[in-house]
Amino acid sequence: MRSSILYPLAFAGALGGCASVAPPAPEPEKASVGKATAPTARAEALLQALLALGIDYRHGGSSHELGFDCSGLVVHVFRQAYGIELPRNARAQSEAGVAVSASELRAGDLVFYDTLGSPYSHVGIYLGDGRFLHAPKSGAKVRIETMNSAYWRSRFNGARRIEPGA
Repeated sequence: MRSSILYPLAFAGALGGCASVAPPAPEPEKASVGKATAPTARAEALLQALLALGIDYRHGGSSHELGFDCSGLVVHVFRQAYGIELPRNARAQSEAGVAVSASELRAGDLVFYDTLGSPYSHVGIYLGDGRFLHAPKSGAKVRIETMNSAYWRSRFNGARRIEPGA
């Protein structure tokens, strides 16, 4: 008798744990530098970036619903992953965080290119293995590219690391 009452109670308790309310989103903070970030913490930015794959390019866009331009994609990813508010254009983003060389790149770093005849006119998010994700241009979708192609290699301007929670 006792076990027939305990099993349903235990089952109900387990279900209640699954139905808990999610914690509120973190408050936006300024981009910070310095503190090393654990790979699992950087994984959240990669997840947010990959969730944008295939979304249409839209000049001025910064959401899944409206589409993304390159800097809007970066703003969206870092806001969703860490609550960090980054500047809204690639040039200003190129001054956030700390500079890293191409040989020091880690997944989640920002990579900058000259695509309009102006340095730091384009930004993407480094994924690892020489690949980055970006919102390329009108008529295209968020996609992954290789940094080693002649086009991107010749236009590379540098990279920055944004450390969440530093």
